[in-house]
Amino acid sequence: MTEFGDFANIDIDKLLRGTDEQFAKAEQLQQEMAKVVGRAEDPDGLVTVEYAQEGLRTLDLHPKAMRLGAAELAEKIKATIEAATADLQRGVNELMSEIYGEEHNPMRFLNDPEGALAQVRQAEATYERTFEDVMGELDRIRRRLDL
Repeated sequence: MTEFGDFANIDIDKLLRGTDEQFAKAEQLQQEMAKVVGRAEDPDGLVTVEYAQEGLRTLDLHPKAMRLGAAELAEKIKATIEAATADLQRGVNELMSEIYGEEHNPMRFLNDPEGALAQVRQAEATYERTFEDVMGELDRIRRRLDL
C-alpha cells in the first residue's frame, strides 16, 4: 500500500460526511438568501429603498420629495440605493459567516483580495508539488518496467 502514499490513508467516510455538510450548507444558504434584504432611508426620510438578491425591491418616495429638483432627488435616490446595497452586503456577509464560520466565509475575500490571491498561490504550489510527485512516480514505474 505504500505505493499510493497518503492516498491509501484517505478516510472515505469522513470525505463523504464533509461533502454532505457542504451541500447542506449550500442549500441552507440558498434558502436563507431569499430572506436577506438591504434597507436604507435618506437622512430626511424622503427616500426609502429595499434591495434584495433580485435587485431593487421597493423605492418609496415621500410626497415632499416631489418638491426637490430633479438632480437633487436623483442624488438622494442613488445614495439611498447605494446604502441599501451596502446593507444587503452586510446581511449576506453575516449570513455566510453564520453558515460557514468566519474563517471559511468566502465573502471575506471581497475585502481582502490579497488574501484570496495568497490562497490561489498556495493552491498552485500544492498542485505543482503534486504534479511533480506524480510525474516522478510515473518515471520510476517506467524505469522499473524498462520502457
